[in-house]
Amino acid sequence: MNSGRFGGQKPTSASAKAAAAKLHPNKPPAGLSGTPLATPDAGEAARDERATLLQSARRIVFKLGTNVVAESEGSLCVSRLEPLVASFAKLKQAGIQVILVSSGAVGLGRGVLALHRTRTQDVVTKQACAAVGQAQLMHAYERLFHPHGINIAQVLLTEDDFIDRRRSSNLRHTMEKLLKLGVVPIVNENDTVSTAELEYTVKGSRTRIFSDNDRLAALVASRVDAQALILLSNVEGLLRLPAQNASTEDSAGPPGVPIPLVKEITPEIKALALGPSQGGRGGMLTKLEAAEIATRAGGITIIANGGKPDIVERIFRGENVGTAFVPATRMPGKRRWIAYAADVSGRIVVNAGARDAILRGKASLLWSGVVKVERRFKPMDVISIADPEGREIARGIANHGSEEVELLAAGAANMRNSGQPSPKSAVLVTRNNIVVFES
Repeated sequence: MNSGRFGGQKPTSASAKAAAAKLHPNKPPAGLSGTPLATPDAGEAARDERATLLQSARRIVFKLGTNVVAESEGSLCVSRLEPLVASFAKLKQAGIQVILVSSGAVGLGRGVLALHRTRTQDVVTKQACAAVGQAQLMHAYERLFHPHGINIAQVLLTEDDFIDRRRSSNLRHTMEKLLKLGVVPIVNENDTVSTAELEYTVKGSRTRIFSDNDRLAALVASRVDAQALILLSNVEGLLRLPAQNASTEDSAGPPGVPIPLVKEITPEIKALALGPSQGGRGGMLTKLEAAEIATRAGGITIIANGGKPDIVERIFRGENVGTAFVPATRMPGKRRWIAYAADVSGRIVVNAGARDAILRGKASLLWSGVVKVERRFKPMDVISIADPEGREIARGIANHGSEEVELLAAGAANMRNSGQPSPKSAVLVTRNNIVVFES
């Protein structure tokens, strides 16, 4: 198997070629259907489609959840990590570039410091645990990858590394160089300096870019144009509901059985998500949000149980383990940045006419369509656009600041009250800088 366009390592021996064949079986392409879910009697088609998409992947981001990396008391779970690292090494032998996004630093630090979970509720203590745990985590990965002759690199990120487009570009260049050098980057949020993820909630005027490592992994996959994102935690996948609780006909079935293939992440699919997982910060809903980001970047996403034996080999053999989300129409990089990575500084509410023009008319947003400024913003800030009911329908880059919009609106109202014609409305958000969320 050759390295493709990403400059990965080529198999250099018969054993390497055997590993490549084992991990990447040849499967005939399968066409996409228009239904959001693959039904139970479409299992073979789902396997074919998953295998075809994975076979073409040459750059893969793996996210390892806290419940995979660490035991419940905070110690490292070598029995789970060792076979996973061996699987990653086989992928590299097959010419696949691997990036890890690893959770577990806070839990490992808590274990080293012998702190009960109840003593790590404040942000400063969590940061201290993260600082201790990161050293433990990297040392463990170094020991695990060393027998395979693979070098690793620590990459600690904050939200600003995605929000700031210059820093985001630098991140991409660094990751590209590491991958070309044959290194496995190991990514985590820099918890010791960033409180955003550890605090969970949105405060003030900022909107969270990633609230956990699921979304972080998806943003990394989007930034480096990975063809696959594989989220490994302690869940089996997106599970079917009992028939009486199913939100759609396709989501009904044997309860607790993973849905093998999801064609589109709809509100009904999101309704299947449960709460946050024990020990970690991410739940199924954040995994669906991560899948949405990664599929809009053109890659397949798989959610599976990282504690199952040979899980990586089983995924790449095309077995229906976990849940796979097929790529959507690829969103251009700038629009992905607006939708998922930009700091959303302001929020406005628009009238029904502006809402319809944005959703159905594919028009720009004029300042005259704004009925309320809920959070202030400056020119060139990314803002949230809500409909009259308060639902976010789009995001976009503002040409004018909120003060100017309010002054224009007040002036127009005064002119109308005095019988004068309203001034020509200026464009607040140009159409090519608008990303629509709801249609």
